[in-house]
Amino acid sequence: MMPDPRDLLRRMFDAAIAAAQPAHCVPPHLPAPPKGRLVVVGAGKASAAMARAVEDHWPGPLDGLVITRYGYAVPCERIEIVEAAHPVPDAAGLAATARLLERVRGLGPDDLVLCLISGGGSALLTAPLAPLTLDDKQAVNRALLASGATISEMNCIRRHLSAVKGGRLAAACHPARVLTLLLSDVPGDDPVNIASGPTVPDPSTCADALEIVRRYGIALPDAVREVLTSGRGESLKPGDPCFGGHETRLVTTPQHALEAAATVAREAGFAVHILGDSLEGEARDMGKVMAGIARQIATRHQPFAAPCVLLSGGESTVTVRGRGRGGRNVEFLLALALALDGTPGVYGLAGDTDGVDGLEEIAGAIITPDTLARAWAQGLRPADCLDDNDAHSFFEALGDAVITGPTRTNVNDFRALIIR
Repeated sequence: MMPDPRDLLRRMFDAAIAAAQPAHCVPPHLPAPPKGRLVVVGAGKASAAMARAVEDHWPGPLDGLVITRYGYAVPCERIEIVEAAHPVPDAAGLAATARLLERVRGLGPDDLVLCLISGGGSALLTAPLAPLTLDDKQAVNRALLASGATISEMNCIRRHLSAVKGGRLAAACHPARVLTLLLSDVPGDDPVNIASGPTVPDPSTCADALEIVRRYGIALPDAVREVLTSGRGESLKPGDPCFGGHETRLVTTPQHALEAAATVAREAGFAVHILGDSLEGEARDMGKVMAGIARQIATRHQPFAAPCVLLSGGESTVTVRGRGRGGRNVEFLLALALALDGTPGVYGLAGDTDGVDGLEEIAGAIITPDTLARAWAQGLRPADCLDDNDAHSFFEALGDAVITGPTRTNVNDFRALIIR
């Protein structure tokens, strides 16, 4: 007997989140004790949970400070946990970053900085490059989030406006060694794009950042544009001596999460096809494409035979044109439901593994073959909701929102389709 599709979708999502918990994936990567001090710093939605994993498994003395999102703190005894805003930085993040930089100054070559970095660190680790202000950084972040730029493009711009990203945190730690443990939330798992690469060299340039600004028509404050055009925002490049002896390790990735979900689906009797862990593009366009694949499977058994499960990860984008409550995962799902138009036997879930899709404390949602019919029965107009970027309101009205609460991890978006 086939399992209930809603239950299976949620179990797959929960398995993906569980596989990325720092308590499981951080301890195997802890280093040998250094001759000198161990100082722990970090930023991201998973950084507090990563810090707790370090404390629980570290045999000697340590101290440090990490910055996480409001609501994502985990009690620690020796590492200070500070909460700040995401996705738009705030004064708490600004002050905490200044204190973090003070923690690593004055260290020697026998000391080791253990840097715990996860998704969300770009907003949480906030140190505007002089003469930029917090207001400037907030304006840029808001413009980037609404622009439709990919995460790698957004982070390219951020690296060139920061006194801590683009390798500058590594420079602040010099001459101490740095071991960076990364929990990847970006397509391709490139360390330079995880929290905008605070401890790794950056091959991109101010000219690259300006080209992205031009490509998307992003409005910049005058001071921000001057930092880029003058070249004063140039980041640290490969070969810089401050990176000597440093090491970077990926402790978990979106692929690991997808494989955990695949195990759940296989145990339920489904063939599983992982389409990719780094799919990118406009969320509503991705929804249309995924609907076309699902319908081909459901009606023609190509390229796979039903019953099956399709899994994918990555990070879609949303070009905001409306005024509704939206996020990239629910926008993908609403476009998917419209394109499926009630195709029998197709169910889907999309959600952000950090528990927050867009600006909402909602991870994502579920669609079923009768999603549109139930919406019309309530007087909802799905196409209008999509046009207004209002998918959270749409799925809340149907009772189909997926709410996890703070997951204290982040391995990007998770998408699952069941085709029966």
